[in-house]
Amino acid sequence: MEIQELLGLDVGQARTGVARASMYARLSEPFTTLKTKDIYQQLQKIITAHKTDAIVVGLPRAQSGKDTAQSIWTRAWVDEAKNHINKPFYWQDESLTTKMAEARQMSDKKSTHSADALAAAIILQDFLDTPETGRELC
Repeated sequence: MEIQELLGLDVGQARTGVARASMYARLSEPFTTLKTKDIYQQLQKIITAHKTDAIVVGLPRAQSGKDTAQSIWTRAWVDEAKNHINKPFYWQDESLTTKMAEARQMSDKKSTHSADALAAAIILQDFLDTPETGRELC
């Protein structure tokens, strides 16, 4: 299956930032922020509406590259999400994306997007900029 449309997720225990991108344009954009506890049905609606082919999830890690408690939680979340959403999931390192998103939000006072959605867009852009051979399926 050729991937054309993507969603990027910055999954948190309370909120999840969502971004979208086309493999043709290769430019991500923040989309929305959802409550993580009731996300599956809302994500499915977005996936259907935007004909999403794959989902990219930010994987938090320590600066050393090792898993953290949040990494373990995110891996478990993706395992559960796969039971609800029949799409391929990819990992993308999310190191420092929240700090970059907060800095963007501070510098662009006109932005209406949350830091979570901005972080998801950064994660998704990093994925788009990664050579296909460097991409990791969940």
